[in-house]
Amino acid sequence: MSNVSTPPTLKATMSDRSNHKLVPTHELLDEDEALSLLAEYRVTLTDLPKIKISDAALPPNVSVGDIIKITRVSRTIDTATVYRMVVE
Repeated sequence: MSNVSTPPTLKATMSDRSNHKLVPTHELLDEDEALSLLAEYRVTLTDLPKIKISDAALPPNVSVGDIIKITRVSRTIDTATVYRMVVE
């Protein structure tokens, strides 16, 4: 037996990208938050920018039509918040 451990496979390393330090926070808005957001900005759901459901950074249990809040660290304004609608 060897005491040398084998390095993790690429698949194991890349399986959960959402916790990587360079990936901004992705949060699923509940229905009340989503309706409030749409009313505040006077837009419809389809007016929002899109994000594919296959995006690895999405939280679990998202569905097509959900709204995702993405919060990034910004050099100029501390944090930048954007919203995306989940699409196929």
